[in-house]
Amino acid sequence: MNMKLLILDRDGTLNVPKDDFITSPEDWVPLPGALEAVARLNQAGWRVVIVSNQPGIGRGLLDMAVLNAIHTKMNKAMSAAGARVEAVFFCPHVPDDACTCRKPAPGLYQQVAERYGVSLKGVPAAGDSVWDAQAAYAAGCAPHLLLTGNSEMCRNGPLPPDLPPGTCVHTDLQAFADAILNEKTCCLA
Repeated sequence: MNMKLLILDRDGTLNVPKDDFITSPEDWVPLPGALEAVARLNQAGWRVVIVSNQPGIGRGLLDMAVLNAIHTKMNKAMSAAGARVEAVFFCPHVPDDACTCRKPAPGLYQQVAERYGVSLKGVPAAGDSVWDAQAAYAAGCAPHLLLTGNSEMCRNGPLPPDLPPGTCVHTDLQAFADAILNEKTCCLA
């Protein structure tokens, strides 16, 4: 099966991050142009899934009902922009849980591969943190770092030293979408 699959992080990639976690639907605010970037990718035949660490669940800051309400808001906003996310894979654990799904571990990506019955070799995966790139690389994906959210400070400074080899760097999700749609192999900042 030759599926055009693409994996995105959520907080800091699609929406404005918060230092103390997204804990309500009101906290979820899309980054400028992010939903339109997903819509353009969808229109070109890309199936988009999200992988996201959600330690606020493990910390008791939100429960599954609230997470579902946040994703309902996200999906409605996506739909209004002509975009679609196929599925959301998330890790509810805190770092001390030492699970295999919390990024930088590749477990969430492996769940995507199992669900869709595909190899992740070369599948584009974008996020705003080194952990996103490390997890994507460990799963065999093509890692892309967005200079938004956690990595916004790198726009005017050096890139994080622990990025996996071959990580492509883009200013934001729009620039990432441009690179994917124009079949550019890498756009290092």
